[in-house]
Amino acid sequence: MKKKILILAGGYSKEREISFKTAAAVYKQIKNDYRCKIIEPKNGFIKKIRKIKPNVVFNALHGRYGEDGYIQLILENEKIKYTHSGVKASSICINKLISKKIFIKNKILTPKYLIIKSNFYSNLNNVVNIIKKKIKFPVVLKPTNEGSSVGVYICDKQNIIKNLKKLKQEKEILVEEYIPGREIQVAIMGNKKLGTIELVPRRKFYDYKAKYDKKAKTKHILPISLPSNKIKEVENIALRAHKITGCRGVTRSDFRFDNNKFYLLEVNTQPGMTELSLVPEIAKYKGLSFYSLIKWIIDDASIDR
Repeated sequence: MKKKILILAGGYSKEREISFKTAAAVYKQIKNDYRCKIIEPKNGFIKKIRKIKPNVVFNALHGRYGEDGYIQLILENEKIKYTHSGVKASSICINKLISKKIFIKNKILTPKYLIIKSNFYSNLNNVVNIIKKKIKFPVVLKPTNEGSSVGVYICDKQNIIKNLKKLKQEKEILVEEYIPGREIQVAIMGNKKLGTIELVPRRKFYDYKAKYDKKAKTKHILPISLPSNKIKEVENIALRAHKITGCRGVTRSDFRFDNNKFYLLEVNTQPGMTELSLVPEIAKYKGLSFYSLIKWIIDDASIDR
């Protein structure tokens, strides 16, 4: 009897569209070897999974409610095996403030930052002065708990108030030192270093459009042009970050490389699995097919993650 794989897709986050693309790509790879079904986690979700009784849930959700420990807690309570990281690691890594504090505590270099809460909006000029004093411009604005570069803006003194207003609905905003330099991404697979890729966006940075729109023509460089000792260094940092945050399965860590230093921006616990996604591309370069990568993720699934 073929294993029953339930693929969770869609959800409530701003990355809903990408989640469906990931789910479709995963389904296409495994539909001949497993009994597969794609569902959204809504409208009596718990009753649905109890009725389906899957052997494994492949979590293809991205962002809030899918990548933050919420779905993971439901699946653990239902004693259903699932993929990717568990409750604690998911909640840590999606929260950029908590994860940055862990990086700093473990002496992993990350950009300087401060937090703006929603009550600061009564005096934005004061906020600008604080940023100027503590970090200096340019800076990066981002919500503390979104993925896929959703709501991320690179700001100077002229446009920061305009961009702050765009994020007014957020309870907390991370203001981060802007690090120029090269975009380096590292994939970790089961506590092992899978590989590294460099991105050269035609856009200002590797934002949502650069990640998912073919027209953006982001250049992917494999192998990357760095000395072997520097590649080893960044991969070791990514592996450390994966471990200290308690991650499981596959993760992707995002770095900036400037002045011979690697700055860790974040750890993604559920990297995309679309045709433009980086982890499948790194895996392919390392001789691991997309199918083999997905199968490994399924075989790695467990309840207590």
